[in-house]
Amino acid sequence: MRNSGGIYFDNAATSFPKPPAVLAAMVSFQKKIGASAGRGVYPRAVETGRILASGRRALARLLNVADERRLVFTLNATDGLSLAVKGLPWKRGDRALISPYEHNSVLRPLHELKKRVGVGIDVMPVDGEGRVIVEKLPAALRPRTRLVACVHASNVTGVIQPVEAVGRFARSRGIPLLIDAAQSAGALPVDVRAFRADFLAFPGHKGLLGPLGTGALYIRPGRELQTLREGGTGSVSEVETQPLFLPDRYESGSHNALGIAGLLASATYVRRRGVSEIRRHELELTEHFLEELRRMRAVRYFGPRAAEDRVAVVSLRVGDRDPLAAARALWRNDGIMVRAGLHCAPWAHRHIGTFPHGTVRFSLGPFNTHRHIEKAVAALQKLI
Repeated sequence: MRNSGGIYFDNAATSFPKPPAVLAAMVSFQKKIGASAGRGVYPRAVETGRILASGRRALARLLNVADERRLVFTLNATDGLSLAVKGLPWKRGDRALISPYEHNSVLRPLHELKKRVGVGIDVMPVDGEGRVIVEKLPAALRPRTRLVACVHASNVTGVIQPVEAVGRFARSRGIPLLIDAAQSAGALPVDVRAFRADFLAFPGHKGLLGPLGTGALYIRPGRELQTLREGGTGSVSEVETQPLFLPDRYESGSHNALGIAGLLASATYVRRRGVSEIRRHELELTEHFLEELRRMRAVRYFGPRAAEDRVAVVSLRVGDRDPLAAARALWRNDGIMVRAGLHCAPWAHRHIGTFPHGTVRFSLGPFNTHRHIEKAVAALQKLI
């Protein structure tokens, strides 16, 4: 959206703008409430508790979570993914099977476990457009595979992975499945039960259109994780050890209630507008953009050719121009805001052949328009 002198195409990092109700909810909370949940019996503390419960319930409805207590509030998707990966009882020689498009939020915890514990990492086979080849997964398994991790949609190429099929495979082998829904929650239908997800992490500040510093991790019944942090929860304070019940077990310290108030408002907006309607709008924009890019011989885009096989993320290279220089020129000349580089997903760039310089990434959002696409195309033509 045209704002502050530019057109914003960096929604894969953080969505902008936010629905007006998000800021209104946060201002109202700070002005009228401002208390911690579970720390008092006075009305303002009770009201904060109600906001947290309502936010958890709203997210549960969006993700088809039967028991909202299984949704644990986190600082962001990275926080949730780190808890899911490091919270498992790893032993030396155990292995993880992951897609080659995982974000550093999965790669780095696993590599830390590789260094500390001796965990091995195996990679799923993918086709020419980056989709996991589910039929070949059995051959990629090892006797001590203890986790399957699959990003729902790539933040580099936008490719949408067949997570339902991956989920069926992992469940049939009794191996927990971790899904990174950072680019899909709010932008695509996400159903933890249909996906057979054991763990699913997502941020509030991307497709869900909420504020930074919010997110959640879904933990399937029957699956538990070791805690990464312990402390005050406002519950069972007479006990010196961390509570065993959810969500308190994983929610130490005062919540980011201000952010969750905004997240409640944004989740309500997404539900009312409809994920399917947001998807339709972003799909139209993506089709428009890809169609224009195909006419530019000097521009190469990566990932699926068809818009329906990707979220609204398009990574490209403009001739042999350095991506960072191209991004700076797009901003300087035409006020186009994009992200350049490796996008915290180096394996993805190695896989598509754009490491170490990366790509220029355009990521569209629900408030972009066809007019914005036309301006982006004109700006790219100037660069060419």
